[in-house]
Amino acid sequence: MTDETTDLTAPELTKDDLLLLDDPRFTTDNVALVTGAASGIGEATAIALATNGLTVVGADIDESGMENTAATIEEFDAAGEFHPVETNLTDDEDVGAVVEAAAEEGSLRYVANIAGMQHIDSIAEFPMEKYDLLQDIMVRAPFLTAKKAIPHIEATDDGVGAIANMSSVHGHYATNSKAAYITAKHALSGLTRSIAAEGSGTLRSFSVSVGYVLTPLMVNQIADTAEERGISQEEVIENVMLGQARTKEMMTPAEVANLFTFGLSHHGKHLNGADMLWDGGYTKTYE
Repeated sequence: MTDETTDLTAPELTKDDLLLLDDPRFTTDNVALVTGAASGIGEATAIALATNGLTVVGADIDESGMENTAATIEEFDAAGEFHPVETNLTDDEDVGAVVEAAAEEGSLRYVANIAGMQHIDSIAEFPMEKYDLLQDIMVRAPFLTAKKAIPHIEATDDGVGAIANMSSVHGHYATNSKAAYITAKHALSGLTRSIAAEGSGTLRSFSVSVGYVLTPLMVNQIADTAEERGISQEEVIENVMLGQARTKEMMTPAEVANLFTFGLSHHGKHLNGADMLWDGGYTKTYE
């Protein structure tokens, strides 16, 4: 790290950042539904899957953000397509509607549940309205999306597809003041395994767990933490966020998106009910 982290910005996504795979099902006839497609990891995943040739339906409440996603996909001259659908994931009708919209674009085979939020407070002080909102977005919405999508995946010509869930190192262990987030990520592990158990091998499910990712939201969090603690942004990254990790570098949204691309592809056919833990040694090592 250098002092340049005082001007920290999220990395600009380029086409060269993306993993490109030769997969017989990565065609515009097949559809991937990506939630949280307006920014960060969801945006990068929508772009990555469209670049790999899939028709992607993006779900997000941020319509203008999804316009930027669409613009990048067009700029990359992607082999696939992108269709944004403004979606409130706390509204059951909206969730059902976006799944149906995805099914209308072709054979719905893939779902990436990526949308999320964070609120930091101790359990004793945690506002229940924030707890309920976080669970609605990060547990109920993925469950309902899976419920609505599974019949469409099973109705494809061979029943092959996958539902991927965005987990976290916080799906493996707990830290202070993130109880609702940690609860949600642990719940997603149960959902992932349940989908896999019911999928008979052709419909798979997996989760992706990473440490800190340099998204625009994270850039703001780093700045806020630095100000709150009276330390530099470099110290926040190295000591507060990556202090326990062996790899002293934050992941980029593109690197996470590439994990979803690989996991959804035929190369991931044995990845089922399991978690892709790419955390730089965060959870499995110690000093």
